[in-house]
Amino acid sequence: MKRGRSKPTAVDELYEAILCLETKEECSAFFDDLCTVLELQTLSQRLQVAKMLREHHVYSDIVAATSASTATISRVNRSLNGGYDIVFERLKERNQYTPAETANTGEEKDAD
Repeated sequence: MKRGRSKPTAVDELYEAILCLETKEECSAFFDDLCTVLELQTLSQRLQVAKMLREHHVYSDIVAATSASTATISRVNRSLNGGYDIVFERLKERNQYTPAETANTGEEKDAD
């Protein structure tokens, strides 16, 4: 809990709900129920922006690769030394970190 709160909030309950998920399939089912497609795309876009910033890509390359606004990129950049770092380090420990250049953004391409 943050900001000196003494009792759990709805946000704390959300965090606990996420922490109880055990597989990617469970996460997918939960987030599909919880979020709209646009909300999921926005969250995944921010993760890709963070990854590219961490890999020292310039803003113009990040905009081109993710379609994120420069305001979003700036916001993510201010938050890099925290939760994003924890996630990326854990993904690396599990050999599940994909460099930004080859990262799948979740968008499906049309098959020929």
